[in-house]
Amino acid sequence: MTDDLDSYDRAILEHLSRDGRMTIAELAETIGLSKTPTQARVRKLETQGYITGYHAQLNPIRMGRAHVAFVEVKLSDTRNPALLAFNRAVQSIAEIEECHMIASRFDYLLKVRTADIQGYRTLLGERISALPHVASTSTYVAMEVVKDQA
Repeated sequence: MTDDLDSYDRAILEHLSRDGRMTIAELAETIGLSKTPTQARVRKLETQGYITGYHAQLNPIRMGRAHVAFVEVKLSDTRNPALLAFNRAVQSIAEIEECHMIASRFDYLLKVRTADIQGYRTLLGERISALPHVASTSTYVAMEVVKDQA
């Protein structure tokens, strides 16, 4: 619950979300605390699950994954065992960056990155459509990234 956070905690989260490589000394100076209480607060935020990890943000274009598609997936069965089977299987496809269960006319929304449209077509035909209980898919190809929080 964010009600448990004071202005220092919020500032820590804000700054680390923009620069996870910021040192404790830099962070302390930025938020106006000394190093020891800043470090204690960062540890507390990690322990409480506000900070779940640190990672390098990679450039997908440089990594050969410039093509972005969003895929609506409709399942043939939405009982719990079918959902669990789909959820497990989708984990094994690296090109699927995100998978969200949706309350809509379809069941899941996937964010998929591939090198190009042909790579996406192959992925769709051979892997996504073969996931457990997939009845149908609809694809939306992104033309331009306007805002990306990642």
